[in-house]
Amino acid sequence: MNARLLASLLVLSSGPLIAQAPAAPAVHSSELGFSFSIPSDWEVVDAQPTLAGVKEQQAQSASSEDEKKGIACVQIATTAKHGQPASVILAMALPFDCFGQVMTDKDLAGFAQGASEGLKSSFDLTDPAFGTYSLGGHGMWIERAKGSPKGHPEMNYTVEITCGLLKKGAVCWMAMAADDSALHIFENGAAVLDGDSFPALVPKTAFDKKPSA
Repeated sequence: MNARLLASLLVLSSGPLIAQAPAAPAVHSSELGFSFSIPSDWEVVDAQPTLAGVKEQQAQSASSEDEKKGIACVQIATTAKHGQPASVILAMALPFDCFGQVMTDKDLAGFAQGASEGLKSSFDLTDPAFGTYSLGGHGMWIERAKGSPKGHPEMNYTVEITCGLLKKGAVCWMAMAADDSALHIFENGAAVLDGDSFPALVPKTAFDKKPSA
């Protein structure tokens, strides 16, 4: 998956929205075998019209046939925003049956690092921190950085991305958090991966173990 798609959609989905009172979580599920809980007062955004244009733009700069295939196959699972300035949570997945190959644990680091590099096309990032952790039998790779959308240095966010592999596909969740509350909601959203339930997508120990060089 070319995660420049995530970065582009994250910026395009971050229009203003008036903050509301906290609400009970709503579960967003994917047929690829995962779900994620986001408070129901976050506005779910239909990013499908945006996705087609972003895919076309990114395909023009793809450097390989695999990259083009990944761009064509990537799906949006969830896009939601909240607050003013808006925080955004986004999940995108790459189905293995569409991509034509299955990723394994040894592919996770390269896949996730590519996702991280893709962010730099849309964000100016500073102070990055990296980690790896496990949710049951699922290895996860995570990055957190301070960031501003290119051309908007006045907009200060915490940008966090975490990626993992499922039986049917690869998935990345991303947050552009305008405040600590939004980051807390992202990290503490309940997740289900291939039928296994977890109380939080990102445990407190996520950055304790650093990725291998």
